[in-house]
Amino acid sequence: METPGALRALILLAAGELMAMGLWFGVSAVAPQIAAEWHLDSGTTAWLTLSVQLGFVAGTLLSALLNLADVISARHLFALTAFLAAIVNALFAGFVHTAPAAMVLRFLTGAFLAGVYPPGMKLVATWLRKSRGLGLGVVVGALTLGKASPYLVNAFGSSNWRENVGVASIVAAFGALIVALFVREGPYALPNQPFDFAQVTQVVRNRGVRLANFGYFGHMWELYAMWTWIPAMMRASISPALAEAASFLVIGSGAVGCIAAGRLADRIGRTIVASTAMAISGTCCIVIGLVARSPIALLIVAAIWGATVVADSAQFSACVTELGDPRYIGTALTIQTCIGFLLTTVTIRLMPVLVDHFTWRYAFAALAIGPFLGIVAMLRLRGLPEAQRIAQGRR
Repeated sequence: METPGALRALILLAAGELMAMGLWFGVSAVAPQIAAEWHLDSGTTAWLTLSVQLGFVAGTLLSALLNLADVISARHLFALTAFLAAIVNALFAGFVHTAPAAMVLRFLTGAFLAGVYPPGMKLVATWLRKSRGLGLGVVVGALTLGKASPYLVNAFGSSNWRENVGVASIVAAFGALIVALFVREGPYALPNQPFDFAQVTQVVRNRGVRLANFGYFGHMWELYAMWTWIPAMMRASISPALAEAASFLVIGSGAVGCIAAGRLADRIGRTIVASTAMAISGTCCIVIGLVARSPIALLIVAAIWGATVVADSAQFSACVTELGDPRYIGTALTIQTCIGFLLTTVTIRLMPVLVDHFTWRYAFAALAIGPFLGIVAMLRLRGLPEAQRIAQGRR
């Protein structure tokens, strides 16, 4: 690592991110059990995930408008919001018995997690410059593994879904503690900045940041719909006994993709690596339904999709940290994630409608438009003069 202490900070931050993000799909993983117990239809069940997405959008919007990730310490914001998310999730596990109450608490969980993800990426940027793509890839990979972990817990944990959800709160609280006690800002950190509402509009005016964001938005059109609904496809296509473990492996394979893409992007360029990942994942959107009746082929394609669908994510964020105002990196990252996650609510809700009309054979193909538009944005970014600032001139 390029600065003393960077490796230690990265490992601890990745551990905190992994542990906190188990809260995201903690309820989605046990949604079939909750739906059966509470007699919910598929539309209402989908809101258990959508509520988290909307909460995250609301949280990132508030954070961006107030410049929270730049005005106060990123590690303190991370630790506090991760702990609050753990508390809200514990209340869900212990006391909720109706869908409306569940949606409120899931919304709050997402809102608090908005203080975990963007500040975590900012913390990486304070430690790394030359290896920033790899560092962000490690953190996003840890996030991916954390979001996949509830499916592993559900596969091998308790038959009581409340216990499995409660475990996620305990783990997340430990993650908050790790960041609060053992992680600090790196040598590239700037002092906390004064509140400046104009920074919100500066993100839109910056041409390079704007194109990096467009690439990210195309990526997000696909990502969370895949993460949310691939377990349902697995349950419909392979043995129920294997579906949960397979879902963990498919989503969790993204951790490998993130790290590999991050290392490669620092060496040959972010735009080309992100575009390649989107080309592969977009192709998988189209192919996955065609192999749904062949369990082995389905698992192979799904694993490739899982590895590439998130591999590009960290590189969009890295571009923003390199092209944006270094004083307000946290705000720029928060705006990027806010709009991106708002898009995810559309495709998450759209998927069950597409499945009803076109079956699993063709439903996922509608997601392919996102990554292919994202490729256009990244290739346009690659041609800009300011792209020389990306990855030490490697674009």
